[in-house]
Amino acid sequence: MINRRGLAFRLALFVLTSVTAVFLLIFGYSYKTSRDILIGQIEDSASNLAAATVNRIDTVLAAVEKIPQNLACFLETSDFTKSGLLDTLKAVVEDNDDIYGAAVAFEPDMFEPGVSRFAPYFYKSDGYVRYANLASDEYSYFHWDWYQIPRELGCPVWTEPYYDEGAGSIVMSTYSFPFHKTVGGERRLAGIVTADVSLSWLQSLVGAIRIRESGYGFLLSRNGTFVTHPLPRLVMNETIFTIAEARKNPELRRIGREMIQGKTGFVPYRSLFTGKEGWMAFAPLATNGWSLGVLFPRTELMAPVNSLNRTVIILGVMGFAVLIIVIVLVAGTVTKPLRGLAGAAAHIARGRLDAPLPPVRARDEVGELALSFRSMQVCLKKYIDDLTETTAAKERIESELRIAHDIQMGILPKTFPPFPDRREFDLFADLEPAREVGGDLYDFFFLDDRYLCFHVGDVSGKGVPASILMAVTKTLVKAKAAQGMEPHAILRSVNEELAVDNPSCLFVTLFLAVLDVASGSLRYTNGGHNPPVFITTGTPPGFLPGTDGMAMGIDEGFDYRSNEMVLKPGDLLFLYTDGVTEAMDAKKDFYTEDRLKETLSAARDLPVEDLVRSVKESVQEFAGQEPQADDMTMLAFRFRGAED
Repeated sequence: MINRRGLAFRLALFVLTSVTAVFLLIFGYSYKTSRDILIGQIEDSASNLAAATVNRIDTVLAAVEKIPQNLACFLETSDFTKSGLLDTLKAVVEDNDDIYGAAVAFEPDMFEPGVSRFAPYFYKSDGYVRYANLASDEYSYFHWDWYQIPRELGCPVWTEPYYDEGAGSIVMSTYSFPFHKTVGGERRLAGIVTADVSLSWLQSLVGAIRIRESGYGFLLSRNGTFVTHPLPRLVMNETIFTIAEARKNPELRRIGREMIQGKTGFVPYRSLFTGKEGWMAFAPLATNGWSLGVLFPRTELMAPVNSLNRTVIILGVMGFAVLIIVIVLVAGTVTKPLRGLAGAAAHIARGRLDAPLPPVRARDEVGELALSFRSMQVCLKKYIDDLTETTAAKERIESELRIAHDIQMGILPKTFPPFPDRREFDLFADLEPAREVGGDLYDFFFLDDRYLCFHVGDVSGKGVPASILMAVTKTLVKAKAAQGMEPHAILRSVNEELAVDNPSCLFVTLFLAVLDVASGSLRYTNGGHNPPVFITTGTPPGFLPGTDGMAMGIDEGFDYRSNEMVLKPGDLLFLYTDGVTEAMDAKKDFYTEDRLKETLSAARDLPVEDLVRSVKESVQEFAGQEPQADDMTMLAFRFRGAED
């Protein structure tokens, strides 16, 4: 039977069938691709939101940690009276908006002989700073976690959230920092300094997280307890593990383990609040080990994609109805400008951004495409110009940092041996900054023909501010030493200069010594710096006795003192900064002072340059692939005695 249907009909049927198949293929691919892109964007947004919120919380908690640390340093290095302590503690609470209260709790007999308990506490209530003494029979602060845990561990800790019954009577978390005193020549725990953080601001901060209608954030403590959650009955009453157990949900238990282990992730999650499916991004707080979770609702976030695809299907069906009529009419008018656009696109792909485009004769799809190409040309030009400018700016900054590094290294002595005509001693030093510029310093110079001054220091912080303070400190030390001052007088004078105007609150630790190269008499003072290692014949390496000096730039009126000893020929001094002993391996373990002494013991007979290199290689081998976190400075000095 002859098919009498016309060619136009058969062509239209063939085109329509082909277009239908292509449309379905494109639609399926577009749906999957757009869905994957949206999920990827959701994951990026979730991770960014979680990280930003964590950074905001960590910034506040890190600032809170500095308060007990500085107060503990003050208590360890300064004499104080009861009234002075109370005034200082009250001022700390008044001047710091981030903390709710602060306390200093003493060990028995460490505040005054015969006083078994003393724990002044200042806290904020109704707009006023109030006082309470936690040393009561009802409270017994010795048994509370905020006191007992740091005392047993010997290190600062953040407590789990708790309801304080002593004075605050609120839900809080406490950062506890132990401090020590030297009694009878023995360093003993003197007490615990605390700073309390009210959890109400955390609840407000995390509660402000809103994603569409039902997305929210919550916070877990180190053991999985809900610190904040939209369901008030969960807060401080449930853990993520008890919820997982009640719901027989091993996946929720696995997520909880990863969160309290300090991991970061983006996982499918069913809301405990609404019961809806979604995704959850979680990230740890670096300060106290808590974990933040942010829930993104799947249905609400995927609604635009689903709506768009329904619209595409409807429009496609409607378009097929009229496609057969217009296909022949528009074929010629469409293909000609498309060929022109394709040729222009090829030129653009080869870099000819000024390639001419076919004229726009109608505001149809082809005309819109031509306009889009024209807009793309403009955007590409602007993007390339911006990229060129950004690249030039980045190269300029990197060049300036390299110059700053060269300048900083240039002010440090690097010629060894530094005094080749002197045979009374050997000396070698090395500085390895953690960044382009750093805050460590060292120097050595003769005050006259007989007296040699040498020192090693460390500025708090890193980068350009630390490098500037490093240069200022080195210049001041050399200027004061040239005036013939004793070591303690040099540090006192430099400290006064640095503490007068210190808006950045940076400080400098410094060990300084002056040696009589003829007699071996060594006078030294230590301003809060790591004690040098002393090695003498027949004994294992040990540390020089301290002088109870504090870091410079903190207390303008601090009075430093000096110690004196006599070096024998062959005695060795090894000065260093905490970048050596606090270098970390992949397990986050420190290199430690004990490992340093073992390394020095094995290398004690080497020349000073080889000894420094031996320690440096030992630290690098210990750290492995871990990046260097702090500046690392070493100075080795061996006394040989006066020439015959």
